Amino acid sequence: MNTFPASPDRRSTLKLIAGGALLSGATGLFGLISGCTDTKPQFASIDITGADYARDFALADHNGQARSIKDFQGKVVVVFFGYTQCPDVCPTSMAELAEVKKLLGADGERLQGLFVTLDPERDTREVLKAYMANFDPTFLALRPELDKLPQVARDFKIFYKKVDGKTPGSYTLDHSAGSYIFDPQGRVRLYSRYGSGPAALASDVRLLIKNN
Repeated sequence: MNTFPASPDRRSTLKLIAGGALLSGATGLFGLISGCTDTKPQFASIDITGADYARDFALADHNGQARSIKDFQGKVVVVFFGYTQCPDVCPTSMAELAEVKKLLGADGERLQGLFVTLDPERDTREVLKAYMANFDPTFLALRPELDKLPQVARDFKIFYKKVDGKTPGSYTLDHSAGSYIFDPQGRVRLYSRYGSGPAALASDVRLLIKNN
């Protein structure tokens, strides 16, 4: 082993090599950090990408046509569970979704709103069709059969409970109030809490359109 001190020229060379290695390592690390940041969109809603629930459905729409998430490939799909006699949360959520479509401008054609009734006893196809017309003509209502409803709710982790009214037909429903959002590939990606507002939801829809 050479124990003699390095010459001035050699010391300069070693410093340059070491400096270059540090710079290269730092640049590589910065690139990795930047890459990670660039590939993960910052959503306003809760990111549930990869969830093992809310994956798909097999339900008839208000026109009697069988539907699944595959029917809406190329679109961002927002799914809300409610019922037509809901006094506040349901009409507010659907009205906000209609506003989201307007905020998207030309991209509004790539948004599909779906309303799944939790009250198939009163929400007939005719009732659901008329209800959707109050918000946007392209939105669809889906109607589970009464005996299938509990399984659909479990598949989407939706809570609902009948609250008796003064008469047998005047009951209300307590239920979950958020929306599930699927990307254009048909994968569930986000859960939007009730009250988030149309601007935040429109921003998330734009990100999903842009990144798919």
